[in-house]
Amino acid sequence: MNPVVHDLIGIGFGPSNVALAIALEEARAAGEPALDAFFIEKQPGFAWHPHMLLDGTHMQISYLKDLATLRNPCSRFTFVNYLHEKRRLQDFINLKTFFPSRHEFNDYLAWAASHFEDRCAYGEEVLEVLPDKRGNEVALLRVRSRDADGVVHERLARNLVVGVGGVPKVPDCFQPLRGDARVFHTHHYLARIGAHDAARRIAVVGAGQSATEVFLDLNKRSAQAQVDLLMRARAIKPSDDSPFVNGIFDPEFTDYVYGRPPAERAELLEEFSRTNYAAPDLALLEQLFDLFYQQRVTGRHRHRFLRRHEVRSARAAADGIHLTLLDFDTQRESTERYDAVVLGTGYERDRHRSLLQPLAPYLGDFTVDRHYRVQAVPHFRPGIYLQGACEASHGLSDTLLSVTAVRTQEIGHSLLAHRRPAPHPQPEALHL
Repeated sequence: MNPVVHDLIGIGFGPSNVALAIALEEARAAGEPALDAFFIEKQPGFAWHPHMLLDGTHMQISYLKDLATLRNPCSRFTFVNYLHEKRRLQDFINLKTFFPSRHEFNDYLAWAASHFEDRCAYGEEVLEVLPDKRGNEVALLRVRSRDADGVVHERLARNLVVGVGGVPKVPDCFQPLRGDARVFHTHHYLARIGAHDAARRIAVVGAGQSATEVFLDLNKRSAQAQVDLLMRARAIKPSDDSPFVNGIFDPEFTDYVYGRPPAERAELLEEFSRTNYAAPDLALLEQLFDLFYQQRVTGRHRHRFLRRHEVRSARAAADGIHLTLLDFDTQRESTERYDAVVLGTGYERDRHRSLLQPLAPYLGDFTVDRHYRVQAVPHFRPGIYLQGACEASHGLSDTLLSVTAVRTQEIGHSLLAHRRPAPHPQPEALHL
């Protein structure tokens, strides 16, 4: 029996590919040709940054930039309709905010994803994507994944959408300590911090939203732990979310960025980097400043703010993690011992390159067109689309929720525009 050839396989089922599933479903309901879309997600169920769902944390982006509103305000998958179905709309209105709690927005995303459970294989990790040839032409893609029981699955697709999100960035000096439970990224914070309840000295490395949130959480979590916040900069600068600057996250600005030469794109990314990188909310910084001010009032200096410090090396020992720090102001090095180190050092967005390595001969340097389709050689028929990995060509909004709803519509239109039947695979094509 010939296997099913999916029109589309999506790798990852986070917000971007959930939004794509919604867009395709609504396009079908509006009379567009139906596309058979299937998704593969390595987590056992839907979860969006589950280990940073800290109490008291809120979204940094308006709920109107949800999975559907900017594409279709009448969609049943808007955050407003989610509130309506949960019977909380009136109470949310009374909160008088555009920024729901992170817990609530995660619940909204999970609610949306739950409508497509029959189209997603949870608990499977994609191992590789291979070309499936017909003569000299690559006609299909063979997606190999492994489930929690170790069983390898193979599926065929005419198109692929990669939405795997970011991979925690670990600075070079911490690379030798990978696997040491005492050093972990904020991405794993809630899963790991419970094992360090007895820790008396903790370092948080970073100057962004996550690092600041973790530092404040550690202050509330333990009355005894001493926490150092380490950063290279002189001061933590707040995110610039003023109205004119926020225009860079409008979908129309994507056209502007994509239309600029590469050098101008890089200048734009640098000019507006403070809207997204190493830039916590002002309210969060005010909490942080107040914490250090109250230490001066009480005279109990439990925490330290080590600005203008760089971690030069890290060493694991039986008594803890030893960090060699360079003070930029004095140019002196010192060594500090910690029971645990939390890395708030951001994410890398190049996982698609290793995942698609077997296809590299056909994809060149992974350049994408305006509609996020990777440009390939002429005899490569499948379309490969990237979600959240096109910041260099499409702008700072690419890794955020800001353009997600509109981007999925653009990808959907591109999929339909390139649609053409592919030959059925031979029975032996699926043998392992």
